[in-house]
Amino acid sequence: MQRPENTVGIAGQELAGEILAPYLHEQAGEFLRGLRLHREAGPDNQSTEEAALALRAAARRISATLHTFRPLLDPAWADQLRAELAWLSGTLAGEHACSARLARLLDALHRLAGSRVPPPRGDTGTLTVGAARAGALLDRQLTLARTRAHSAALQALGSSRFHAVADAVALLASEVPLASAAAAHACEVLAPAALDAEDRLDRAVAALPLARAAHPYNAEALVQESESQDSPWHQVRLLLRLHRYAQEVLHHGLGEPEPPERLLAA
Repeated sequence: MQRPENTVGIAGQELAGEILAPYLHEQAGEFLRGLRLHREAGPDNQSTEEAALALRAAARRISATLHTFRPLLDPAWADQLRAELAWLSGTLAGEHACSARLARLLDALHRLAGSRVPPPRGDTGTLTVGAARAGALLDRQLTLARTRAHSAALQALGSSRFHAVADAVALLASEVPLASAAAAHACEVLAPAALDAEDRLDRAVAALPLARAAHPYNAEALVQESESQDSPWHQVRLLLRLHRYAQEVLHHGLGEPEPPERLLAA
């Protein structure tokens, strides 16, 4: 993977904490704005889903930053907050995951049935009888799962655990518990940590089972469990997010907009 020229040349005399803290302040502010939007939208509203996406995006960025730059932060605080943000992000992701899965499966079903243009969600009118039944079953099951995930998310957002997370993020908007290492120059500690994230991504990409991926799942998947085949790809996706968010920190320190390569959804 080609490294950006400014990755290692970041902020000559600027201290790591002077770059890291403002970035975390900003993401904490985005989290709190998403929370306000969620409260204003009320339950069962399209705006509620958009607010949940904003909350997840900010939570992922904060969590990833705490992971990549952990040596520059108070480790106990960073680990605790990262675990709670992972719980929150995972809980909020359930509803969106069900909707996205249903759309992908219905799209695939229509392609298998010979329909070139994917229909609107839940529309099985152009399918054969058998495919239409399969589509209706998928719609019922995943809509039920989505409803349950929505209820779980609402319950989580009303829990004392979530309020504790929100309080911790509110404090983060004004204060970051930095370690002594954050007093070093950014080029000495911040950029190397970002490069480590990139190196982990490079190694994971090099280890992807590309030859196996060229063939569709078959009996081998039944023997091994498909998750064992999917795990390297999930790992790369995770490391790609960590790399992207580390680059955002560096670009934030340079006073530049975030990197133009939008490799993943926010």
